[in-house]
Amino acid sequence: MQNRMMITGAGSGLGREIALRWAREGWQLALSDVSEPGLQETLKQVREVGGEGFVQRCDVRDYSQLTAFAQACEVKLGGIDVIVNNAGVASGGFFAELSLEDWDWQIAINLMGVVKGCKAFLPLLEKSKGRIINIASMAALMQGPAMSNYNVAKAGVVALSESLLVELRQQEVGVHVVCPSFFQTNLLDSFRGPTPAMKAQVGKLLESSPISAADIADYIYQRVAEGEFMILPHEQGRMAWALKQKNPQLLYDEMASMADKMRAKAQATKG
Repeated sequence: MQNRMMITGAGSGLGREIALRWAREGWQLALSDVSEPGLQETLKQVREVGGEGFVQRCDVRDYSQLTAFAQACEVKLGGIDVIVNNAGVASGGFFAELSLEDWDWQIAINLMGVVKGCKAFLPLLEKSKGRIINIASMAALMQGPAMSNYNVAKAGVVALSESLLVELRQQEVGVHVVCPSFFQTNLLDSFRGPTPAMKAQVGKLLESSPISAADIADYIYQRVAEGEFMILPHEQGRMAWALKQKNPQLLYDEMASMADKMRAKAQATKG
């Protein structure tokens, strides 16, 4: 380990906070995002806390941009030790309302972006015996109503991470998957869905969270150091996951009831 980390979606939110948390430990950072102003701001903050690194614009939908980013890491840092596949977008809406384009967009970024990130950087990680940190969501485990395309994409990230965990053990490449619940972030900037009401509901959940992106980054740092595979930063998330494992039907009934309430609220708003 030479303390070199790559982060996608590093221009804001959790990606930026992960960069800052590792920067405080003196890591060299390779930062990517589709927002160049966001990347420059993250790099500035990274340097302020004693870290160093470089930025490169990268759209995770484009595999050639990710392989070019991996080459840049090899040239500028001599390799990479940890990759964080964090880039993601939000969406919501009941299944009947979501278009197939909504599905394609969600899967292309939130699932295939992670697949392509792992694929592009695996040769470097095999050399360094490094680690993969994939950012999924509690939506991958809980499947809340009115976000089926998001749930499916994030569940795919968990399944991919589980697959890599067992496949890469022999190569001594570590794997972690992070499933945060709602937290204070700018995820809504990228939100896509059929109804403004859905965006408003998600916004309230994000704002009401007592936990910040910086708190989550710190929790991830600690748990990765301990070698934990599935990292659930929210206490409520850990409780919900334990409940689902013990009594899944109870959770499904609760989610169905939540869906009814959301539909009623949407109808009232229209009326």
